[in-house]
Amino acid sequence: MSLELSEPLQKTVDGLTENFSDKVIEVYQSSGDTFIRVETNAIIKIATYLRDEQHYVYLSDIFGIDRYTSDERFEVVYNLLSLKTKARVLIKVRCEEENPEVDSVHSVWPAAGWNEREVYDMFGVFFRNHPDLRRIFLPEDFQYYPLRKEFPLLGIPGSIELPSTTPDND
Repeated sequence: MSLELSEPLQKTVDGLTENFSDKVIEVYQSSGDTFIRVETNAIIKIATYLRDEQHYVYLSDIFGIDRYTSDERFEVVYNLLSLKTKARVLIKVRCEEENPEVDSVHSVWPAAGWNEREVYDMFGVFFRNHPDLRRIFLPEDFQYYPLRKEFPLLGIPGSIELPSTTPDND
């Protein structure tokens, strides 16, 4: 099956496959977006190449996915935009369930800091070399990751102190 890509996206895919042939795992389209899954250990080099050579200077978002599989359970997805060509590409890396780790792209796109902290807080993915990796929504001593699929829908009773729902009659 061949992909029908716009010229800027085809240039991006061609550049990645030529320069990182052993690091690009798959390229596919879904719902009108182009996804490129790459080796986790190459994310910094690929991110730098995309920023410097392909003009993907705008990191729109980073998000996590719990695939709930026994192999490569977690995905981290980088939503990138080229303001020059108006192309969008989503770069994906995967990591294992035990000690999920990915290199931080903060050195490539400083705005990544907040998004990486959110993925860490919600999924427990650790971002190596992040300048301030700590929880962003939950207390530091919270032992769980609420967007993991095994997390109960109603939360874990007693895991965090909740405010009283009874109004004070003072």
